[in-house]
Formats: sequence, structure tokens, C-alpha cells
Amino acid sequence: MITHVASLLLSSGTLPGTSMNSCNATQGHPPFFILQGIPGMEDKHRWISIPFSSMYFVTVLGNCTILFTISTERSLHKPMFLLLYLLALTDLGMSTTTIPKVLCIFWFGQSKISYEGCLTQLFFIHSISAMQSSILMTMALDRYVAICEPLRYATILSNSRIGLIGIVSLLRAILFILPMPILLQKMPFRANHVIPTTYCEHMAVVKMVCVDTTINRIYGLVVALLVVGLDISAIASSYVLIIRAILHLSSKEAHLKAVNTCTTHICVMLVSYTPSLFSFLTHRFGRGIPPHIHTILGNLYFLVPPMLNPIIYGVKTKEFRDKVIKYGCWKKEPVTIAHG
Repeated sequence: MITHVASLLLSSGTLPGTSMNSCNATQGHPPFFILQGIPGMEDKHRWISIPFSSMYFVTVLGNCTILFTISTERSLHKPMFLLLYLLALTDLGMSTTTIPKVLCIFWFGQSKISYEGCLTQLFFIHSISAMQSSILMTMALDRYVAICEPLRYATILSNSRIGLIGIVSLLRAILFILPMPILLQKMPFRANHVIPTTYCEHMAVVKMVCVDTTINRIYGLVVALLVVGLDISAIASSYVLIIRAILHLSSKEAHLKAVNTCTTHICVMLVSYTPSLFSFLTHRFGRGIPPHIHTILGNLYFLVPPMLNPIIYGVKTKEFRDKVIKYGCWKKEPVTIAHG
């Protein structure tokens, strides 16, 4: 999988605009950073906020609907839906970590973010991304067990085991990401502390450092390879085994049923990977692409997948859709007519 954690790979390259001489102007860290917003489009921030706020509203509504429905319906307390519950938590956390501040920049011009607040946002952006990577990898494992080991499904993936996977994913994310803000705390920053984007993430903050950042860049590369690389490998291996199992099925009806069980997860993966992959490639190879395009693509990662994931599951999963309709519609009470 390629999540926003993949942006850590970007900091393994040359950091443009980092001047060693500017260290004389600032010792230690600044009291705050200034988030520029979308470079070159500051006069259009109010208009851009309309689709941003609309998508964020749909994101909150959709993911809260998932959380409420799965929490209240005991029939949905199954591994597949518990994983969907965890995915909704990460989607909600990812967008809420960034988008409210983005809207404050667009609406009120509140571009200042404290140094501590910036590092906190950095930590949550990358740790939630790492946890989301684990969840999507576990979803691929869930589909593998459902198709290749259906008789052992309840044994291999019990509800308690899903809870344990969630805890391990959280601990892994914290342990891998926590050193990033800790390393940055010990470094001096440039006098010009304007971050030309709408949020604080590792690459953007590292570019503000005026000393050698080799350790930060190497650590970011290692984390990206361990988290993203291992999860992608696990997902790819799961689907290779799934495809092989499907090809050995005898009837066409069995083929279609097996494929249908995977389409929802495949759609979610495509929605999650495409914006971040496109953003990664444009940052890495698109030197001629304007900065505002980079920033908009980065923000789409926090908006599009969290908004579309609940819609995909609502459309593709009948059991979940029926429960949502149950809560979304008024039940008509029978009318009793008295005779005589």
C-alpha cells in the first residue's frame, strides 16, 4: 500500500532552499510556523473552501454513520465490519487532523500554527496513515481467509483477534512515527518559517531545518519501506493466493461470488492509493508542476478516500446498507380503526 506515509520517501532527496547560513538567524525552534495555504491561490481560498468544506461534511456524516451503525447493531459485530469500523475511525481521524485547520486558513486567514501544534499534527498525520495501512492489509487477509480457508474463518479471524490486530497496529504506528517529532525538537530552524502548504507533515517541516538532516531523511525512508513496503507485499501476496483459489473453482457462479466478496476492498484500496500515489509521483518527478497543484493533490488525500469509503461500503455491502436504511427511515405504525 502507498499511503501518506509514502511522502516520507520524499524527504530522502535533496531539500531545496535549505541554506546552512540561515542558521545564524534562528537558534532552536521558532514559536510558530505560518501555513501559507495554497501557494499562488491565496485570493481564491474562499472559493476553494466550498468543495473542501462540502467534502469534509460528507466525510464526517458518512464515517459517523458507519461508527454508529456498527456500534448499535450486534449482527454486524463480525471481523469484516469491525475492520470497517477501524477504517472509519482512521478516515475520520485523518481528515479531522488536517481539514479544520485548512478551513480556518481559507475562511479566517488563521495561518499561524504553534511549533508544538505543528509537530503534533505531523505525528497524527503519519501515525494514522501507518495504522490505516495496517487495517487495509488486514482487510486483504480477511478476504484471503474467507475465500481460501472458509471453514477455518471463525477460528483464524475472531472478533478478539481483530481487536488485538487493532492494538498492535496502533502500537506499531506510534513506535515508528514518534521518533520523527522527537528528532526535529533537537534541531535549529531557519529564520523564514513559512511552510508553503496547508498542513504540517514530515517532509515540509524537515525543509525548515537549517542543518544536516541526513538522520531524519534516512529514518523517514526506513519507516516508509517497513510500513508501506511490508503492507503492500502482504496485500499483493493475499490477492495472488485469492486469484489462484478463484481459478480453481469449478462453477462460474462460484467465481462470481468469490470476486464479489473482494470488489469492495479492491475499490477502497484504489480510492486510498490513487491520490497518494499521484501526489507522491508529482512531488518526486513533476519538477515542472506548479506548487499549488502539489498542495491541492496533498489535500485530496485527506478528503477523497475518507469521503468515498463509506459510500463504497454502503453501495456494495447489502447487509450494511440494510442496517443503514433501517435507521434512516421512519417506521410506519399500523393505523387502528375503531368500529362501532
